[in-house]
Amino acid sequence: MSKPKQKKFMQGNEACAEAAIYAGCRFYAGYPITPSTEIMEIMAARLPKIGGSFIQMEDEIASICAIVGASLGGMKAMTATSGPGFSLMQEGIGYACMTEIPCVIVDVMRSGPSTGYPTGPSQSDVMQAKWGTHGDHPAVVLTPSSVQEALYETIRAFNISETYRTPVMLLYDEVIGHMREAITLPEPGEVEVVERQKPNCAPADYKPYEIRDGKVAPLAAYGEGYRFHVTGLYHAPDGFPSGNTKLIQETNERLVNKIEKNKAKIWKNEELYLDDAEIGVFAYGVSAKSAKFAVKELRSKGIKVGLLRPLTIWPFPDDVVEDMAKQVKTIIVPEMNLGQIFYEVQRASKGQCEVKGIFRVDTDPIHPRQIMNAILGKRVEATVIPSDVMIERDMIDG
Repeated sequence: MSKPKQKKFMQGNEACAEAAIYAGCRFYAGYPITPSTEIMEIMAARLPKIGGSFIQMEDEIASICAIVGASLGGMKAMTATSGPGFSLMQEGIGYACMTEIPCVIVDVMRSGPSTGYPTGPSQSDVMQAKWGTHGDHPAVVLTPSSVQEALYETIRAFNISETYRTPVMLLYDEVIGHMREAITLPEPGEVEVVERQKPNCAPADYKPYEIRDGKVAPLAAYGEGYRFHVTGLYHAPDGFPSGNTKLIQETNERLVNKIEKNKAKIWKNEELYLDDAEIGVFAYGVSAKSAKFAVKELRSKGIKVGLLRPLTIWPFPDDVVEDMAKQVKTIIVPEMNLGQIFYEVQRASKGQCEVKGIFRVDTDPIHPRQIMNAILGKRVEATVIPSDVMIERDMIDG
């Protein structure tokens, strides 16, 4: 008989830490911040016991720089934070994008801006995750909706990071971070773990940014005999700065295209009842929990509504949204902000259907009743800002 799978009752933050260790993370640098601190506490306790290293840094700027340095030393590295700390990390994230250094950044979102409401959930950082650092750069952002998904998506974040030599962000909120669910822990070897591709040439011949056949260059580790230059300036294949305008153009395009041209491999979505749907719901993260309940409830009453739930929010699933927009009359977008992804859905729909947003920023999660009312065309104390955006408030009791 096969051995029964191990099950545990875990918070999302606990699952994230366990998954990072499963994926091979052996370095963590961070600064405590609600609601992500449990990740740091667990990594502080676990890593030294398995040959890893933990450092509490003086702030989030130092934290992102530390994991970039550890990754250059050959270690899989991660940090975790929330909105204010994520803001401080943006220059370091840009550096990791330019220098093509794999690392994972977890942002457990809370209400803001500024200090906001530290113990309340939000989905306010999705645009910061895409555009927080300056310049054109690759952005890979994963959005789990459950504790189990927090585990699997953390492993996937490390795999994508190592495959494409890029920082990857895991974006969930206070509810997912602190909610407890019974989850199944994978056995060693059960889930694929991608290891870093290393050079097979002589150290003297190694060029860290030499790209051939559209593939990502292997990354040597400092301390293993390879000496190479790393800079945030535009650089030639050998890593040294270059002012060649042709090379600058090519580098910008290459950094973005290594993700854009592999979107089909990076995208991950859940589709529910979309085959014959006349109304679509596009929901991510904790709001997707309410959306799924609402869709199932209305389906049981014969209403043809379907759900598209992205687990990859960046790169944005344009093609899937466009396909849905061709079929449905309306797309409902519930999110705990004032419309950050609403406009992306509207853009990707290309005017083929109506798009309505349900926005909530009072630190309470969006209730299934709000989504059901929007689908049924009910408005309770609705304010239209602008004419094509619907904000629903205080609809929990229908």
